[in-house]
Amino acid sequence: MLTIGAGLQRQGTWLGAKGMRSEALPYIDVEWANHVSLSTVDGLQVDFINGHVLHGGIYGDYQWGRTREELGALGGTVTALPPRFNLGGYLEWQLTDQFDLGTNLSHDINGAGAYLSVYAEWDLPSMGVVEHSLQLRWQALNASAMNRNFGLSPGQASALNTEAWDPGAGSELATLEYDVFVPTSLHTGVALGLVYGRLLGKAGNSPLVTRFGSRRQLSESLAFVYHL
Repeated sequence: MLTIGAGLQRQGTWLGAKGMRSEALPYIDVEWANHVSLSTVDGLQVDFINGHVLHGGIYGDYQWGRTREELGALGGTVTALPPRFNLGGYLEWQLTDQFDLGTNLSHDINGAGAYLSVYAEWDLPSMGVVEHSLQLRWQALNASAMNRNFGLSPGQASALNTEAWDPGAGSELATLEYDVFVPTSLHTGVALGLVYGRLLGKAGNSPLVTRFGSRRQLSESLAFVYHL
């Protein structure tokens, strides 16, 4: 199955930011032989198990960075971060046709960061031709990933008149996502995604967040898609 399209996404200018940015993005969702899926929303999955209930294999994803311009007044003091790709593995249990549980563990292929995610997805009863679903997700980071995104060195903290922060490993983020697909013809439709997130623990307590950002993280996306 192939789905392609284009749309707009609005999200925080950087992870932990209070301000938002909007940008045009492609929408791609490819599934091959029920074993391989590649999506701009869910990343890469290669299913080696392909059981009736249990699925698992390779997992990959794209991680947003932050530029000096996006950091605003913090730019030049707080480190800008280039985008990264993560690669690892996943397990998913398809408990019913509508409900599944999953987890993935991935590593930054250009650094020492590691990311653990646990999620639950529920396909809600359709409303006529409208399909919609909910996803609840929790993510934790190792010390390297946490310090990369939320740490402040003594020199940076002094320049910002705040405390240094060396958070170490722990919980990072919990999100609740609502997705809607509204068909407009046999092969076209509109996809909408709404995400409410909350930074947790050492990530949420970072001075970058408490002094200059927000624990609340929102994201909205809207795309027009064509599928075969």
